Amino acid sequence: MKAFNSLNALVCPLDRANVDTDAIIPKQFLKSIKRAGFGPNLFDEWRYLDHGEPGMDNSVRPLNPDFVLNSPRYAGAEVLLARENFGCGSSREHAPWALEDQGFRVVIAPSFADIFFNNCYKNGLLPIVLAADVVDRLFAECEANEGYSLNIDLPAQTVTTPDGTAFTFDITEHRKHCLLGGLDEIGLTLQHADEIRAYETKRRASQPWLFA
Repeated sequence: MKAFNSLNALVCPLDRANVDTDAIIPKQFLKSIKRAGFGPNLFDEWRYLDHGEPGMDNSVRPLNPDFVLNSPRYAGAEVLLARENFGCGSSREHAPWALEDQGFRVVIAPSFADIFFNNCYKNGLLPIVLAADVVDRLFAECEANEGYSLNIDLPAQTVTTPDGTAFTFDITEHRKHCLLGGLDEIGLTLQHADEIRAYETKRRASQPWLFA
């Protein structure tokens, strides 16, 4: 998992509430567990004017010019700004995979669906909850200022606007530790590799019949 420390990045505003995981990555694309290759189908039904299917050449599909992700203004954005209840619906881990594969490292919203929120941390994506009035302000500033960027500082737990206004966000110490170290469940387990090996060696010696 990719570690996260701090980021100063362009913001892409997705001004929609209750965005569910089937909108983030439609069900027909859930045919791989490689965690890569989902980016081109992120928000597929909003992003393209046709109906996407696995194996299609996305580079020749007609783009929806009214969808924010297709605007050159937001090309290369790494911060997604969204409305309340982002990531609701089914518990597909492909949703954070698609966002990360598109290049997003942070999602800011007033609230998230619980399962999606937890899946983000397991995949190196930082979900940040800010008050609704703060999110309203960020949307307004982003719309008014081309090239609008935010500074995200995980150690300090702050989101800072271009004018220097800083907003704090909450995160548990465990989740913060994992993101800073780039540790998923496997990575956390491997931190105790020496102890695990020592236990296995001891058990093999004391109960050899289990390993025959």
